[in-house]
Amino acid sequence: MSIATSPTADRLASLRAELERCGLDGFVVPRADQHQGEYVAAEAQRLAWLTGFTGSAGIAVVLKGRAALFTDGRYTLQARREVAPELFEHCHSGEHPPARWVGEALPAGAKLGYDPWLHLADQVAALAAACERAGGALVAVDGNPLDAVWTDRPGPSLAPFSVQPVQFSGRAAADKRADLANGLAADRCEAAVLADPASVAWLLNIRGDDVEYAPLPLAFAILHADAGVELFVDRRKLPPALVDHLGLAVTVLPPAQLSASLEALGRAGRRVRVDAHGAPAAIAAILERAGARVDGGADPCALAKACKNPVELAGSRAAHRRDGIALARFLAWLTGEAPGGTIDELAAAAVLEEFRRVGEHWRGPSFPTIAGAGANGAVVHYRSTAETNRRLQPCELFLVDSGGQYRDGTTDVTRTIAVGAVGAEERRRFTLVLKGHIAVAATVFPAGTTGSQLDALARRFLWAAGLDFDHGTGHGVGSYLSVHEGPQRISKLGSTVALKPGMILSIEPGYYKTDAYGIRIENLAAVVEAPAPPGAERPLLGFEPLTLAPFDRTLIDPSLLDAAELAWLDAYHARVAAEIGPLVDSATAAWLAEATQPLAPQRG
Repeated sequence: MSIATSPTADRLASLRAELERCGLDGFVVPRADQHQGEYVAAEAQRLAWLTGFTGSAGIAVVLKGRAALFTDGRYTLQARREVAPELFEHCHSGEHPPARWVGEALPAGAKLGYDPWLHLADQVAALAAACERAGGALVAVDGNPLDAVWTDRPGPSLAPFSVQPVQFSGRAAADKRADLANGLAADRCEAAVLADPASVAWLLNIRGDDVEYAPLPLAFAILHADAGVELFVDRRKLPPALVDHLGLAVTVLPPAQLSASLEALGRAGRRVRVDAHGAPAAIAAILERAGARVDGGADPCALAKACKNPVELAGSRAAHRRDGIALARFLAWLTGEAPGGTIDELAAAAVLEEFRRVGEHWRGPSFPTIAGAGANGAVVHYRSTAETNRRLQPCELFLVDSGGQYRDGTTDVTRTIAVGAVGAEERRRFTLVLKGHIAVAATVFPAGTTGSQLDALARRFLWAAGLDFDHGTGHGVGSYLSVHEGPQRISKLGSTVALKPGMILSIEPGYYKTDAYGIRIENLAAVVEAPAPPGAERPLLGFEPLTLAPFDRTLIDPSLLDAAELAWLDAYHARVAAEIGPLVDSATAAWLAEATQPLAPQRG
């Protein structure tokens, strides 16, 4: 099939025809849905439908004679594989962002359309400024023109919501509502619009099944300063038990009523909190037009949700023990089977999921497993398909990044494994990545420290070798919610949120050699209080590892580790052996005992 007759070419032509009918010269197509989430429902997969790109972050701009796809460093190789360069120019969003491209490519006098429900306010501002520089105009549309040409677009999910009981959530929804309402009142806000389904889920102790991999209930809500909530959702999604759980303080309204409720707040002159970095631009625009005073502060649920309570932390530890059992069984199996050259990526991922599936409270994977053998491991967010599936070959690396959703916790772990003996370069670079992981995991830092202040610790040893990785060092993780949670993160991009006790983050430095191999080492860890030494003037924090799985000792060059690094590694492996060893079968236990042997010289 030629590019000119491909489905992507036909869809691009259909969209351009619709834009012309609407009097537009171009249109912006983001990966985001109206909730600005990472995992979007089938009916919101507009970017994938138009371009073929299936990554979790990206944006396309379509003009009459040109089109471009923008992705970050995680998806550079994937975009090349999935999207024809004859149809879409490939741009790195950090080096050549959409606004700059629009400023260069948009003809003078042209109208560039956008759907205000699919963009954040700062994105709109950047695009508007770019259009102005080019002599054009950015135009908000009432109806998305792409939806008009997507003739086989799926309908919205009607999967029922469920209750997340206090057994797992640790706090009653009424208590959460009261606390947050008091906070709004203290900030002189009379309501807050919740656009993030994870916030709705956490606040009301509910979960959904509207998207893959994350138990999110796709719904908007308005929290009022009297602790009442308006929940905008199709009533067909609410079983009787869930309606009873919500109680009289939660008013259920159809999704189409959201605009009217926002306008009512505006007419009453209310001061309304709308997270400028998480809510679609349309919400603030409706409120302001109606007369509301918009407060652009953070989602009131975000920080409270990020700081897990003792019940949630205990649940996460229990989920990671179950996950550790599955990982030990998988790694033991892989050690025996992979050198034979008969195992491929898809088969390995399937076996790992089967080992997880038997664990208590299992609900499914927390994201599509990344199982990259050899050169495929260099694709940061690689996803194996029938076309790309590769066998695990001797003398190559195998990178597997996976996780599980359990009713009591969410897991995410990456291990890089040597299939047989690998070269000195691979071992050295693995060890440099491991040193960066230990540097973050073992650090003690004063309260008030942000993740961006810790990021360089993970890169220091790679930098010294002239190497780096093009993604963040760590992201927040929810409690049976999204595997990628804010506001906490560890990244060289600015993060103004201080790390606090109870937050769960990943620690995942890596290195990727294009067309050769990939290395990533990832554990989840909880932020905990650390003992203060004599004379300390500030409270200290540190990390408690939650993930329980050995690192591949055959890839570690002990000569590159100092005494403190060796001590940390041996202590971690001793903990894995102690907690997981008694819970697995005898064959796995024997493998685990060998895999967790100390690396530091033992004194007699």
